[in-house]
Amino acid sequence: MRYLIGAFLAAASVLTISAAAAPASAHEYRYCLQGREWGYPGNCQFSTYRQCMATASGTYAYCGINPRAAFRERRHYR
Repeated sequence: MRYLIGAFLAAASVLTISAAAAPASAHEYRYCLQGREWGYPGNCQFSTYRQCMATASGTYAYCGINPRAAFRERRHYR
């Protein structure tokens, strides 16, 4: 019985470690807040241009297209 519990705990720990090591699927947002404070590519957490412009309002910042989203490779499906 002790061996069964030990084997179960070992399997559970291996599964936990392997799940934690897998890379997270990050969502690449389309627009970036750019400017003196943000640099390049900037704060890229905006899915719409309006969201980005609302955040940039009243600051020395502007909105640009996220270079990761603009220049990523398109997959061709058959």
